[in-house]
Amino acid sequence: MLECYDFVSVGGGSSGAVIANRLSEDQSASVLLIEAGGIENEVSDIPLIAATMQLSPLDWQYVTEPQDAACFGMSDRRSLWPRGKVLGGSSVLNYMLYVRASPHDYDEWERLGNYGWSWKDVFPYFLKSEDNRDPVFLKNGYHATGGYMTISTPPYSTPLGRAFIKAGIQMGYPNVDVNGPTMSGFMIPQGTTRRGARCSTSKAFVKPVRHRKNLHITLYSLATKIHFDHHKRARAVQFERFKVPHIAYARREIILSAGAINTPQLLMLSGVGPAHHLSHLGIKVISDLPVGQNLQDHIYTGALNFQVSPESSVTHERAFTLKNVMSFLTAGKGPLSLLGGVEGIAFINTKFANRTIDHPDIEIHYLTGAPTADGGQVFRRTQGFADELWERFYIPHLYKDGMSIFPVLLRPKSRGFVKLRTVSPYDPPVIDPKYLTHPHDVRTLVEGMKFCISVSQTPAFKAFHSKLWPEPIPGCEHYKAWSDEYLACSARTITNTIYHPVGTCKMGSKWDPTAVVDPELRVKGVAGLRVADASIMPNIVSGNTNAPCMMIGEKISDMIKKTWGTGPLHNGRQWGR
Repeated sequence: MLECYDFVSVGGGSSGAVIANRLSEDQSASVLLIEAGGIENEVSDIPLIAATMQLSPLDWQYVTEPQDAACFGMSDRRSLWPRGKVLGGSSVLNYMLYVRASPHDYDEWERLGNYGWSWKDVFPYFLKSEDNRDPVFLKNGYHATGGYMTISTPPYSTPLGRAFIKAGIQMGYPNVDVNGPTMSGFMIPQGTTRRGARCSTSKAFVKPVRHRKNLHITLYSLATKIHFDHHKRARAVQFERFKVPHIAYARREIILSAGAINTPQLLMLSGVGPAHHLSHLGIKVISDLPVGQNLQDHIYTGALNFQVSPESSVTHERAFTLKNVMSFLTAGKGPLSLLGGVEGIAFINTKFANRTIDHPDIEIHYLTGAPTADGGQVFRRTQGFADELWERFYIPHLYKDGMSIFPVLLRPKSRGFVKLRTVSPYDPPVIDPKYLTHPHDVRTLVEGMKFCISVSQTPAFKAFHSKLWPEPIPGCEHYKAWSDEYLACSARTITNTIYHPVGTCKMGSKWDPTAVVDPELRVKGVAGLRVADASIMPNIVSGNTNAPCMMIGEKISDMIKKTWGTGPLHNGRQWGR
């Protein structure tokens, strides 16, 4: 390691890996990437078993505070929050779905005062990263080849997965590319996979350039503090590697891409955050900003599980045969290539959505299997089900064929926060998403659940004898089965994160008192410091967050290059390696 670099970047996840790659394109600029975790392993390459990465050494293993209005059926009324502690970040743990979200989301960002973040501004950066391997999708003009990140369609599907598309058509929704000209509709999803295996941002963006002489990467290195000079300019990052302290100085800028939990934690530990909170902990205040506020997340309710015909879905016993393992290892094919078991996604409009524009308010994740398909080996542990819920609702269906249709609340109105628990960087922060504290969120989820039940009753699924699990959800028995009140109760009981925390370092105009960074992602009140990850989102996007985080990494890299006059900016569509 050197004592001083031009750029010091903290966090090598979905945004940070992109930034390390793009900033080091200029051979005259030295770049240090500080990552708290290590390197992904071969097990994480297998898409179907994405959930097994949770609660592993590759996971920060965060847990929320007990929820007042949700998570009633989870242990201690808490939600487990996996976050990637590994080079590649949460792209090593996620379900690999490639979704850019709605153009209206980004146009709304710009309307909030964030110049340069409209859809027409960010769309080129999605294309810049992309190397789409499916010729069908390439034809519609909304995709690109030649980027670092491989996007492909899983090479395997089940009859139930294909039935999901038919069911959507029978419900009046077309089979679409949700990243194409129309978002509302059903599709077999594309994912961040390469030859059937997971393609993390580490594999895509870091591995091809790891031998650049001007790019240094330090792993197992926990950033503990940002040091500022007397002019409030960020000068260095202090970090510990195997408990040995180090410090790296930055000539030009420090970029934080540690994610929606770790970035605000590091800022607050360094004196950037709410003055009253920092003062209470004895931390000297450098800049009084609402760091950690505006926490948003996508949630779904796991209550909609269905019985289906024998041997029609994916179960642990049938998936992990010698034949299937060899098919995956040699050709990247077979059921192990499924995106965590997600065979279908859809974007639909409830009665609360504005149907005059293409801006759905519910996303559906369709899984050809139930949480009990593995007999309780993984999902019971990673979802955090309480004993009573597991024993009364799930145990009757162990190892049995099933399917799950999960509605995801895309634009929650509930807002939570992240705060420091102690002044130690080794202590996890206080995380309180305040799920379902806004009544509109419950009403929207109920409408989404009713739609999912209707999907299960279409002729496409009736051919597989689909039927809701008959067991009542504990705590909801006193409501009429499947009434709006029962559905609301079940949403509050089985409340699951879809792993998309955002918003804790909100981007906004210079006169926005709720903003932490400006539209060029510079932290307000200080100099030489930017944030570039999901925490900058003013409002959560209407879709999965991995692709938007890569876009943020691409866009901030060009902003930084423009600031310092280094390296080529994107030009037309001449991007890629």
